[in-house]
Amino acid sequence: MIGNFLVGLVALIHAYIVYLEMVLWDTPRGRKAFNLTPEFANASKVLAANQGLYNGFLAAGLIWGLYLGADGFQVKVFFLLCVAVAGLYGAATVGRKILFIQTVPAVVALIAVWLGW
Repeated sequence: MIGNFLVGLVALIHAYIVYLEMVLWDTPRGRKAFNLTPEFANASKVLAANQGLYNGFLAAGLIWGLYLGADGFQVKVFFLLCVAVAGLYGAATVGRKILFIQTVPAVVALIAVWLGW
């Protein structure tokens, strides 16, 4: 129960990231979220949308795992591991903030799912 709630929370976080990267990237809200200049946001808008699509696949995978119920254990574990690894890479290459927004929630959810909470 707790594990599924946390998986849903991670999926929602990634759905919001999709929205930020695909829709709001070059708006004041998107620029503030990612600490971007207007020029950089405009120049990188297509790349951000592509990145948002990948985050959408992570959210979709987590939702799929939830949809499968007890049979979705392996799907949830796989996608939570993907989120955690992507977050570690992002934290190492972009900024430490990603560690707390992406990796920590994924790892906590992974532990809860693994323990059957």
